Amino acid sequence: MPRTASAMIELGTPCPDFRLPAPDGSLHGLADAADAPAVLVVFMCNHCPFVQHLADSLAALTKTWQAEGLVTFGIQSNDIESHPQDGPDAMAEESVRRGYTFPYLLDADQSVAKAFGAECTPDFFLYDGDRRLVYRGQFDETRPGEGEPHGADLECAIEAVLEGRPVPAEQHPSLGCNIKWRE
Repeated sequence: MPRTASAMIELGTPCPDFRLPAPDGSLHGLADAADAPAVLVVFMCNHCPFVQHLADSLAALTKTWQAEGLVTFGIQSNDIESHPQDGPDAMAEESVRRGYTFPYLLDADQSVAKAFGAECTPDFFLYDGDRRLVYRGQFDETRPGEGEPHGADLECAIEAVLEGRPVPAEQHPSLGCNIKWRE
């Protein structure tokens, strides 16, 4: 299966502002996390085998760290005309099925993915309390059919931010499906 790597944008980059709809029509965005010590933005979708591979582990990891102050946003930026399985109804079903405790938002015009420099699903962006990028990269080293996902790379970064320690400098790109850009 083809693999697209994350862009690995420069650490320290400020978090782009966003406000997007969830499938129920409610709006969520960066302002909702005003007092959070850490914000995780995950570009994801329903159909990608790389996201499916780690979705349950992602749900568990984010739920655990949510109790410590992490605020997470899942953002679906694929073109839903060419990929209707990633549309709002399917997003709502996926959110319930996986037990996501974070808003799963639709970036229909793909402007938020472009602002972040997102390239693939999944693509992870972790920001500190000053909303500066401290981690971008993989969930862990596993891939579909290549081990059970555990999230060690991302979890190490989250733990460091929440404990006020530097995030490890060695970071590896996420690999996944390319974002399905509108023509």
